[in-house]
Amino acid sequence: MKAAAIELTPKIERHLDNDVVIWMATVGAGRPHAVPVWFWWDGSSFLIYSIPGQKVRDIESNPKVQLHLNTDRGGDFVVRFEGEAEILYGHPLANKVPKYMAKYRERVRGYGWTPKVFAEQYHVAIRVRPTRVRS
Repeated sequence: MKAAAIELTPKIERHLDNDVVIWMATVGAGRPHAVPVWFWWDGSSFLIYSIPGQKVRDIESNPKVQLHLNTDRGGDFVVRFEGEAEILYGHPLANKVPKYMAKYRERVRGYGWTPKVFAEQYHVAIRVRPTRVRS
């Protein structure tokens, strides 16, 4: 499958479909900032919801980001995506994106939230379009 200008192996695609967390690294005016985030891979880009904060400010000043699969399972499977992030002003909240909510509904419940409460707190939509993958 091609996503933007990158080739993905079936193993990477399986992780993108099934992994719950991806690490997002941003850099703004200060030092790098890396945090685990929930994501939905639509086949060509990542959709991430965030609370307002450092990663959002970083993206507003520098849209270049890296996303790293959570590959701490051992072996030699390491995958890093380089890409351009964009804040999606006016994008539907997470509870209005069925595929995103299908992926995270049980985790949202596990934190004691309703989908609406989660979406109101994590209301900043971010789209990351990968430009390069390294594995």
